[in-house]
Amino acid sequence: MDVKAFCTQSRVLIVAGKGGVGKTTMVAALARLASRAGLSVLVVELEGRTGIATAFGHGDALGYDGAVLTAAGVSVIEHGAPAPDDTEAIPPGTVHARLITPDDALLEYLADHGLRRVSKRLVSTGIVDVVAGAIPGIKDILVLGKIKQIERAGVADLVLVDAPATGHAMTFLSSASGLLEAARGGPVRAQAADVVELLTDPARCQVALVTLPEEMPVNEVVEAAYQLEDKVGVALGPVIVNGCYDRLAGLGTPSDQAARDAGVTVDAALGDALDRAAEFRRVRQDLQTEQVERLRTELPLPQLRTPFLFTASIGPGELDTLADALAASIGALQDADHDPVTA
Repeated sequence: MDVKAFCTQSRVLIVAGKGGVGKTTMVAALARLASRAGLSVLVVELEGRTGIATAFGHGDALGYDGAVLTAAGVSVIEHGAPAPDDTEAIPPGTVHARLITPDDALLEYLADHGLRRVSKRLVSTGIVDVVAGAIPGIKDILVLGKIKQIERAGVADLVLVDAPATGHAMTFLSSASGLLEAARGGPVRAQAADVVELLTDPARCQVALVTLPEEMPVNEVVEAAYQLEDKVGVALGPVIVNGCYDRLAGLGTPSDQAARDAGVTVDAALGDALDRAAEFRRVRQDLQTEQVERLRTELPLPQLRTPFLFTASIGPGELDTLADALAASIGALQDADHDPVTA
């Protein structure tokens, strides 16, 4: 499967996972991947974090109007360029990103329904929190309704949603079904119905789960996958296994023997440190292989793998490395039974 075909399987891809597994980084890498394939991308951030902008070389947090992160495959240094409105198409090869919050979504909803003059006053009084207490799930419906509006307008080839961490993501995605069952009529029920229609149509929306090749994250991603299918009815894309160590050969060779074979000399302290590092890497590789195989058995979905990066932060260079790894894994998906990357 080529990258463009993979990235256009659905118009909305919601990326979810346990906190700390690199979910936001994977959103940025997928955006970079899709833009390099000539697709227009809109990234939707829900929690006001700076990780996506930083990965593209920007330091500022995103706002509701959004920013251009990449134009025609080239990083845009000037931050604050507005995202297009909901009827303006994003150019090919461009990545736009924006923050969508319940308050902002409510302001726009009220303005669209003739309440522009009072909308900001209503929000400033905390009406969203009051309504949320009376109608559980309304905040999520406001945000998902906005995403649905963006998807229907067709402003981008791919809309990437950086979902909340897994626990909240489950509530976030199941709220529409709950409101649909609870509400008998009116605009809330209509909005919930539209959101459910979006989430349950694989051509319009899928979820990609992110995990690490470790026991606890694998446990959680397996549980989340079945809950999403059973409670939400959303289609699942490949699982992204982030932070995979490349398998190194020769780790069982003692450092003193390796030094002799290479015709060099290492002192005892350095040799001991090298042996301990080799043992750590060997154990890590074995554990990683075990968990990846367990994930394959318990959750029979295709896997995309990205490497562990020995860096404290993710910038444009690291983003390209991750995008390259995703592209390689996607290329291997031509055979559904093929292991895309050796653990």
